[in-house]
Amino acid sequence: MNPTLKGTRAMTLALCLAALLPGAAAASDRDDHEHARRALEAGEILPLRALLERVREDYPGEVIEVELEREHGRWVYELELVRAGGRMLKLKLDARDGTLVRIRGDDVRAERKDRRGR
Repeated sequence: MNPTLKGTRAMTLALCLAALLPGAAAASDRDDHEHARRALEAGEILPLRALLERVREDYPGEVIEVELEREHGRWVYELELVRAGGRMLKLKLDARDGTLVRIRGDDVRAERKDRRGR
């Protein structure tokens, strides 16, 4: 086979696959949204608004990213915040009741110390 033709076919295949991926991602996003909606309606998760109100009280800062995922048989919200001075904080919360599962970030030690001191 002609090397130019072979390269053209490979490029055509790559372009076709690239065109299909956004559609697949959009379908996946719709499925994720439906799963989250059903979980909320079934009372398996807290509404995001209620969870964010709790987070703002305990961890002031700007929420820049939120994800809802199913991990080890339970729903978890993963939040990323920017705190004062540009410090980053990542929280993983049980979506059912909002309890803290994990905290990571620039000022985690200070956060844990503050929590124990209350």
